[in-house]
Amino acid sequence: MEPVHPIERWHGDGNHDGVDVTSWVSVCPRGLWKVQRKRTTSSSKWTVSNTGHVTSNPSVICPRLGSLCRVRVLLKADTNEQEMSVCEGSDQVSITGVTEFVATPFPRCKMSVVQVPLGDWITLRLGEGQCDVTEACLEGMRAGEKCEILLSPVENAPQPSYGNGTVHATVELQDFTPGKESWEMLPSEKWEWAKLHKERGGVRFRAEDVWGAADSYSKALKLLIPLHGYLIVEANEEHDHEEEEQGNAGTTDERRQLPSVNEFKTIKAELHSNLSLCQLKLNQPEQAKASAAKATQLDPSGAKAWYRLGKACQVVNELEEAKQAFQKLLELQPEMPAALKALKDIANREKESDAQLGLRLSRMFT
Repeated sequence: MEPVHPIERWHGDGNHDGVDVTSWVSVCPRGLWKVQRKRTTSSSKWTVSNTGHVTSNPSVICPRLGSLCRVRVLLKADTNEQEMSVCEGSDQVSITGVTEFVATPFPRCKMSVVQVPLGDWITLRLGEGQCDVTEACLEGMRAGEKCEILLSPVENAPQPSYGNGTVHATVELQDFTPGKESWEMLPSEKWEWAKLHKERGGVRFRAEDVWGAADSYSKALKLLIPLHGYLIVEANEEHDHEEEEQGNAGTTDERRQLPSVNEFKTIKAELHSNLSLCQLKLNQPEQAKASAAKATQLDPSGAKAWYRLGKACQVVNELEEAKQAFQKLLELQPEMPAALKALKDIANREKESDAQLGLRLSRMFT
């Protein structure tokens, strides 16, 4: 996630007054939290090469999409207790064996802001969105580096199970495997990541982690942005490449892993539709309307998208647009009870509105 406010002052501790920090907004299971980050220690001696081996190359290498990161998050109270052990090992960063890491499985907790086990070294795959706060920190860190973070709720985000309104913690990055920038990824890799985010969004929604589900669907849609044009070009040039592909197995395999243009549009429409449902539940009707409208444009046969578009229009009191959406839904699924009920509710609201208007007009002329 890109920082929302690149430079701000650290307000959490008097010892840090005047220190410039990076700041952004992160997604947690039950709301949005503002994150301020300040680096406290840095170790640029070692970096990780593309082969996963240690190198003394002075160029700065940070974790990227897909990197397996060995990380530990400590609350401020816990940090003081473990400060001595951290300092003793700060000059010797262990990177050997990094290619053998596997991601640590752990569940998301609705009442926790930081979605990783606190105090333990765990392995996190960057880009999966398991903990948006921690991942955003890691994107700008190097092996052996530690930073402080100060988290505060945005608007009416619920209080966490620890802390008193704000959370002060440290994030330590021990080592990591190589990853890729988005522009370095093959189209097939982006497609696989997008499908994983879509699946993860469904899991989170069923677990009532609506904020997390919306974040997953948004991540998937972001990855799909550059793919549409690529697929159109591939479809137009498919015939021209037939002879060329016979002698280029790698290119052929890459294309076979990609969806057709129609399949791509269907998946993208489902993502917009699912995001619309999340936005409705998060009381974001304008955003829900925009997402549902995109879904219906991509796949006019998507009944759920038309229903969600109608509901969003109802909430923002755009009754004519809502009627059109529900009528379109009835064309796809005649006699659908939910659509019929929605149209009846709209008719009643229009009658009430007309009656109120008539009453106000009569008072004007009496």
